[in-house]
Amino acid sequence: MPPSPTASERTRQLRRVALSGLLGTAVEFYDFLVYGTVAALVFGELFFPGADPAVGTIAAFGTFAAGYVARPIGGIVFGHFGDRLGRKNMLLLTMGLMGGASFLIGLLPTYDTIGVWAPVLLITLRVVQGIAIGGEWGGATLMVVEHAGERRRGLWSSFTQMGAPLGSLISAAVVALVSTLPKDQFAAWGWRVPFLLSVLLLGVGLFVRLKVVESPLFAEVKKDRAESRLPVLDVLRRPRPVLLACGVGIGAFTAQSLLTSYLISYATGIGYPRPQVLTALTVSAAVALVVLPCASALSDRIGRRPVVLTGAILSAATAFPVLALVDSKSSGALILAVVIGHGISQSLMYGPLGALFSEMFGTKVRYTGASLGYQGATLVGAGFSPMIAGSLVASSGNGTPVALLLCGGSLITALTVWFVRETSRTSLTDPASELPTPTRTEEITA
Repeated sequence: MPPSPTASERTRQLRRVALSGLLGTAVEFYDFLVYGTVAALVFGELFFPGADPAVGTIAAFGTFAAGYVARPIGGIVFGHFGDRLGRKNMLLLTMGLMGGASFLIGLLPTYDTIGVWAPVLLITLRVVQGIAIGGEWGGATLMVVEHAGERRRGLWSSFTQMGAPLGSLISAAVVALVSTLPKDQFAAWGWRVPFLLSVLLLGVGLFVRLKVVESPLFAEVKKDRAESRLPVLDVLRRPRPVLLACGVGIGAFTAQSLLTSYLISYATGIGYPRPQVLTALTVSAAVALVVLPCASALSDRIGRRPVVLTGAILSAATAFPVLALVDSKSSGALILAVVIGHGISQSLMYGPLGALFSEMFGTKVRYTGASLGYQGATLVGAGFSPMIAGSLVASSGNGTPVALLLCGGSLITALTVWFVRETSRTSLTDPASELPTPTRTEEITA
């Protein structure tokens, strides 16, 4: 039997796993979010030509939604094998799928070249992206949480959570750079560059991930031959934690999609120059990189629920003021709006979710359960919000539906979090944590 690792070795491995979670998730979210940014800029005219501009934008966001529809499928598939075979191998596979799909999108012929096959292939590759990222978050988060100690799971899990704004920051910066090209050159070839660059990022991510070791908690389950044969059935047999996780996450993902991907289309539509909008998104992502670890660390001290609830209330309260700032057509007001709505409010809701969702499920089904909760929330909160917002704004002629959707998603989170028991002091190795949902006694005492 090999000797147990020393405290310094465990700390070194935890740092390596956290770096892997940060870089790997950043690469995957870069690939996933580049699509949303480019879809808002040119996909309507390139893949859905001949339609009214508003209809083309809605169609482009329809393919955007296809990626979110596929995410729960990825959560189920990779969750199953992650709970059965291990976290690390699934993370290598999800990254390879995402990088390959993104690279191929960069090579796709447009409608003018191959006709209807262009949008068909685009949707297919978007679905592959969705499946890949559907399995990414759960595995990356669990690797960090299951390596971390009992007292700082929130802080360490924030490294994975920071992958989303870091990926957004990189994608916005790359798209901002290529969008300085003349409009005809950007439409002809410039939009392909961010997708083709994913190959370089893929190499970096895989290099880091190959150096991490398997989760110690999963290794213990595997050694005792205690893994679940069908994790998804075990989770759905008592679905309360998954439904609660979905509800808690809806506000964060509604804010994310409306104030990033959809904002590009909305703001440029009312007269903002494209570079100003991308600059606002870049500033917001930079702020989120600071707020996320602070919110996650705070959740270790005062609990996950109070931090998420604070973010939800703040998001709901500022939804209409944020829209008013955007509608002012001032570049400074636009930056302030995105920072308040996304950089701060959304980050408070999003930061603790990695630890919270992991703590709601036992080790035998944790990958599946956490992934289903997270991806279900993204499907409802982010998958259809841009398309719904685009349709409502086109019919109403104003941005009020955007604020209503943002406020509604935040209120769903605020309401749902009241029904979730506090998990920040839950032991991941406690046999009781193997239950997919709390017992009646736990519900009462919570």
